[in-house]
Amino acid sequence: MRKKKIVIALGHEALGTTLPEQKTATKRTAKAVVDFIKDDYQVAISHSNGPQIGMIHTAMAEFCRIYPEYTATPMSVCSAMSQGYIGYDLQNAIRTELLDRGIYKPVSTILTQVCVDPYDDAFYHPTKEIGRVMTEEEGEIEEKKGNHVLKTTDGYRRIVAAPKPMDIVEIDAIRALLDADQIVIACGGGGIPVLAQGHRLKGASAVIEKDFAAGKLADMIDADHLVILTGVEKVSLNFGQDNEIPIDEMTTTQAKKYIEEGQFEAGTMLPKIETAIEFIGNSAVRSVMITKLEPSKEGIKGMIGTMIHK
Repeated sequence: MRKKKIVIALGHEALGTTLPEQKTATKRTAKAVVDFIKDDYQVAISHSNGPQIGMIHTAMAEFCRIYPEYTATPMSVCSAMSQGYIGYDLQNAIRTELLDRGIYKPVSTILTQVCVDPYDDAFYHPTKEIGRVMTEEEGEIEEKKGNHVLKTTDGYRRIVAAPKPMDIVEIDAIRALLDADQIVIACGGGGIPVLAQGHRLKGASAVIEKDFAAGKLADMIDADHLVILTGVEKVSLNFGQDNEIPIDEMTTTQAKKYIEEGQFEAGTMLPKIETAIEFIGNSAVRSVMITKLEPSKEGIKGMIGTMIHK
């Protein structure tokens, strides 16, 4: 009998911000993840990397500022570093939790490259702020390098594009590990954005929205469920207002209507809802749960959140 497949997309709350926070957060996250593994799912895990890649990018940029003879570190390399750094803590925390429960199951982190379209409109309208706050002079230097810079209330920040994911390079390896009944951590931070140039892959100066990458991963492994873990227990209408209405369940048709009404904020809940709509499509089997990270002994059935289906 075919095991059900689930993709768990971990948000910032599941990982923390600093090195010590991440160590502590991944232990708690592992308990929730292993509840699904015990429930006999094939499990793939994706995760955010916002604070981590920001820390790495800032550190590498500062290093090059102090030692100009060193080459600047591209965004794609910073993304690869964040995947290894987060995957290291996460896979070890899950492995420990599994063994504590008497379960032997390997956990692997796949350094994952995600292809993007070089003509994606996002490259012409970069929006994602990265790195440290710069002075006006430093901002001008960045622009002379060909990078985009945005003036903010406290200085200048570099901004990069956030293109949509088109394909996952290592998808065959991910499928093979899942079929071997291993837990797979993949597409961390939205994946390493790359451009296909013949047989060559070139790193792109961009970041990929983690929710869109999780949806692409779920689609390409033909998952039954996608669980998006975030900072709120449920999706709400009129969020943050006196008449806020939490939603227990909604169809993709209702979700599209709410998007048209402007119910979901860009950059936070909107990409999660858009991911759910795209992943579910016309499938009567696929579903998406958006919720807060909480261990659930009953797997997806025991979770409290917003369930989205066709």
